[in-house]
Amino acid sequence: MKAEFSLAHLTVLGCAPPEMVYIASMCGYDYVSIRPIYMGLPGEPNYDIANKKEMLSHTKKALSQTGIRVHDIELARIIDDLDMKSYLSAMEVGAELGAKSLLTSIWTEDKSLYTEKFHELCELAKPFGLNVDLEFVTWAGVKDLKQTVEVLEATTATNKGIMIDTLHFNRSRVQLDELDGLPPEWFNFAHICDAGAEIPTTKEGLIFTGRDERYYVGEGAINIDEIIKRIPRQVVYSIELPHIERVKELGYTEHARRCLETAKEYFDKKIFK
Repeated sequence: MKAEFSLAHLTVLGCAPPEMVYIASMCGYDYVSIRPIYMGLPGEPNYDIANKKEMLSHTKKALSQTGIRVHDIELARIIDDLDMKSYLSAMEVGAELGAKSLLTSIWTEDKSLYTEKFHELCELAKPFGLNVDLEFVTWAGVKDLKQTVEVLEATTATNKGIMIDTLHFNRSRVQLDELDGLPPEWFNFAHICDAGAEIPTTKEGLIFTGRDERYYVGEGAINIDEIIKRIPRQVVYSIELPHIERVKELGYTEHARRCLETAKEYFDKKIFK
């Protein structure tokens, strides 16, 4: 059984999409998971390729030359007072590049609002052939699997999904049996990385681990193999593994290579043995 791996943009966030594609090709990835939705976060580059035509052209060229595919685009956050239609241009360019999924997460506590907006996002994405995969984030509005399932059960959209991130699964203290019985069609891809055994007790600590210091798969204490085996079907595994100090030491290409190498070794030893 062969696993397919994608290089998540957060792993090499300083690289524009064309460079990211070439890095993914050199390292042996199957896909890239790009971040064309600009969120205006401090220090985060703007890769809004729907409105950066030259960057889009270079991205298409890189994909054509390497054979790397785009698996998913991110991040369509659901927040108060945001029109979901503002994501239409990103959906269009994502579909143009061959993306299969649109990643979303919820950053409001208003349950009726975010349930309605998630359904709307699914309906907007459907004509582009995109699944909408909801990721729970430990410090967000929807922060665990139970809340995520409630959102999906509340909509009749046929392109809805759940995206499991092994870090947030661990940090949100989700139990393995919570995955049992969930519809296989809800699962399209997963984010994989590792982390230390101690779970930070502050929001700042959680964010630091999530954005700046994730571990190579198998290097930490997360029971990644048990999580992966419980997902009801094989999915694409997107390696989301930012580590600021390692990038400074190794550079983006070598860091991305080690991300994939350690993941494949772990899968061969723990999952596909």
